[in-house]
Amino acid sequence: MTDTPLWPSATPVTTARLRLEPLRVEHAREAVTLLDDVRLHEWTGGAPCTLDELEAKYRRQSVGRSPDGRHGWLNWMLRRLADGRLVGTVQATLSRPERGGPVAELAWVTGVAHQGRGYGGEGALAMARWLGDHGVETLTAHIHPGHRASAGIARSLGLRATDRVDEGEVLWRGTVTALPARTARTPRTSRRPAPPP
Repeated sequence: MTDTPLWPSATPVTTARLRLEPLRVEHAREAVTLLDDVRLHEWTGGAPCTLDELEAKYRRQSVGRSPDGRHGWLNWMLRRLADGRLVGTVQATLSRPERGGPVAELAWVTGVAHQGRGYGGEGALAMARWLGDHGVETLTAHIHPGHRASAGIARSLGLRATDRVDEGEVLWRGTVTALPARTARTPRTSRRPAPPP
């Protein structure tokens, strides 16, 4: 018997404008151009990855869990349905605290050329609903206090800023029960069929 938790594996999700594709190493060749912009690192630090670095990163992440198994890794690429172009990414790092249900630390990136169109929020909401359908109860995110667009996405998910600051980023926290209600036009994120219209 092992103490290593089992984690869900990312599955495809479709929204009104996006297809969330579970991360594969092969995505790196297309994503390296999307993510090759220093402006994406304004709030998080670092620099764009080379193709080799991005392939290595995606190889590690696509395993679906940390090397010690204590954290689940879920990553999706956001592909626009209208033309098939990648527009961003969303990710969740899962953990199981000693008390309560699973917690997901969320993150999202929208390519600079695609910002301001709501893709980040649409992808993050679809991911959060998928997480709720797969047993996650608590959602968190770390956001630089100056990053208003990211804070807006967090608010749209029902997350609220806390007083905790880690390495210059504010911890936001919420629950899947605070997510906006599904409407008749909102696609479901689980494998269950949607109710009839």
